[in-house]
Amino acid sequence: MRSPASLLQPTGRAPASRFHVLVVDDDPLVRSAVAALVGSATRLVTQCGSAAEAREALRRQPIDLVLLDLNLPDASGLDLMPRGGNGQPRPTVLVVTGDDRIDSAIAALKSGAHEYIRKPFEPAALLRSVENALAARQLEWENAVMRARLEHSERLHRYFVDNSPDLIFALDGKGYFRFVNERFVALLGHSRDELGAMHYSAIIQDEDLPHVQWAFRERRTGERASRNVEVRLKGRGADGEALTVAVSAVGMYGEGGDGVPLASGGLFLGTYCVARDISARVSAEKIIAFHAFHDALTGLPNRTLFRDRLRQAIAEARRRRKLAAVLFIDLDRFKLVNDTYGHLKGDQLLQQTASRLRKCLREADTLSRIGGDEFVALISDLDARADAEAVAGKILNELAAPFALGAEQFQTTVSVGIAVYPGDGANEEELIRNADLAMYQAKRKGKNGLAFFSPELSTFYAERLQLEQDLRGAIQRREFELYYQPIHNVRTRAVERLEALLRWRHPAHGLLSPARFVSIAEESGQIRDLGEFVLDSACAHLAQWRAKGNAELGVSVNLSPRDFDRNDLVECVLQATRRHGLPAAALELEITENVLIEDMDAVSRRASRLRGEGVRIAIDDFGTRYSSLGYLQTLPISTIKIDQSFVRDLGLRSSSDSIVAAMIGIARGLSLGIVAEGVERAEHLASLRELGCEVMQGYLFSRPLPGAEVGDYLARGRAH
Repeated sequence: MRSPASLLQPTGRAPASRFHVLVVDDDPLVRSAVAALVGSATRLVTQCGSAAEAREALRRQPIDLVLLDLNLPDASGLDLMPRGGNGQPRPTVLVVTGDDRIDSAIAALKSGAHEYIRKPFEPAALLRSVENALAARQLEWENAVMRARLEHSERLHRYFVDNSPDLIFALDGKGYFRFVNERFVALLGHSRDELGAMHYSAIIQDEDLPHVQWAFRERRTGERASRNVEVRLKGRGADGEALTVAVSAVGMYGEGGDGVPLASGGLFLGTYCVARDISARVSAEKIIAFHAFHDALTGLPNRTLFRDRLRQAIAEARRRRKLAAVLFIDLDRFKLVNDTYGHLKGDQLLQQTASRLRKCLREADTLSRIGGDEFVALISDLDARADAEAVAGKILNELAAPFALGAEQFQTTVSVGIAVYPGDGANEEELIRNADLAMYQAKRKGKNGLAFFSPELSTFYAERLQLEQDLRGAIQRREFELYYQPIHNVRTRAVERLEALLRWRHPAHGLLSPARFVSIAEESGQIRDLGEFVLDSACAHLAQWRAKGNAELGVSVNLSPRDFDRNDLVECVLQATRRHGLPAAALELEITENVLIEDMDAVSRRASRLRGEGVRIAIDDFGTRYSSLGYLQTLPISTIKIDQSFVRDLGLRSSSDSIVAAMIGIARGLSLGIVAEGVERAEHLASLRELGCEVMQGYLFSRPLPGAEVGDYLARGRAH
């Protein structure tokens, strides 16, 4: 293929023109050495030792190439990434730095750096990089001229198509390849000659062919053309793995030549397609999707997946008139391990426990870790209750042997509660709940044993019913109050928002968390009044704090799944902000992913209306429930909050670091804000900063504060 320069007469900057190079480094010796190395008769070199000097140099005159150190005395080099102006293209940037952190390199390249060079560097290598960058710079000038003079030139079009990062190809009316760009050839490994005689179906994964063949023979144009159809392509690369792409396709038509005649007249000439490689994004989604249904520490199914399998087992047991049992298993002395040996040894104990429990179950059974040191097992296809008891006895024996925790030996026991379908529960909720009650009965009997559920244990529900009665009228009796946990921006050292947390000061039971009464309020229909109380109180408090000098402060309020059942939700939210004179953007509503599973359409409609009015929408406990990430593009989400279960293990296990990095990458790719919850240790803060997360909340900064103490906290400016 001819070079760009040969496509037109030289115009603009000639090849022999002088380039202007800017060297930005706070070390004068390095700065001088680099300037001497890259300077020449065709290169004018300017030196700067700070970000301020560099900004002035960039303002005064056009700069072609910037050799930029990231560690400057008055700013980060990332803040200096130059932009073009006055019709001039932005300078090319070579980052030359001693910063060897991978996230710095990623950030620099994402900000537009041409290359990332670490100190100390080889002079010859640096000089080659400069020459290559300036050569590329020359091409930029020439391409700009080409675009102006040969906008519709076939040769120019081919040049840009072949150098596109996307796969661009055209099919004839029968679906055979007629054109592919260089990117297509490079990624799939087929030569142009091979593709010239190949039908598109030869490169599509067999499973995808039925639902994408209409897109690859697209006969629609304009708004009806295909957009972002995901498909896996077969490759002939070294690893032979499928390439996942998002395809956009549009039909091509004409009056003469070869084509498929149309009933309406004219010819269908074929399909023009552009495909973007989304393999990395799909891989990240798979990681997060796996952890939406599995425990990150043990790899076991989590509560959501366990409930689904239990639901299926109940249906099968009902059909076959068999029994199914739920075993609720709790380690008796787990807290002692954590307190004595630390959380790392505690995690090792949980992993070894999971391994031993698997040995006690059949392949068809399901073992799940549902939190902390609690496991549940589903034993299906039983003939008698004694069969479940036999499995529980096997578990007690298996876990009686000492555990090796590094150089230490630790002996523990377990308490097992058993609930059997159909006698102990008609659905998965009842079985899990009753097995849990039975487990506590086993603990009350002295631990290291098992207990079956019995109706006498339902005293628990009597207490729950009493709470429901006490809940009625509690708002009027002023028994509810709001606590607030600050959400900090560690870069600006400012409190960006406060998360409102509801507490019930019960006259008999003291201060109760929402875990004790929110589910009761939902079931009894009292959640509406609670939600309106929280929303109005949070807006009232925020208006007071903003009036006292915290003009940019916002507040986050958690919404119950039942709130989205309300037809007047949007009006209720907006009335609260207007009543207290707040801009809608000062309010952020947090919803959990399980809300989306219940009624995605209703949530989408109401969230879109709220977002259109300026109210921010955050996804709380991100990555712990909903398996599909498509809602991140469908819903008008402002922020995702990384659940503390992922933050807790940062720096201890690479899997947690990878999961959090994937979440941050997805948020950045979709231009969403991201908040890390449960930041309790300095190691959490450091890891999150390295991964690029700047907004956090947790006990490291502050416990939830009563509303009366928030004003003093803000005044002290206690930021980390």
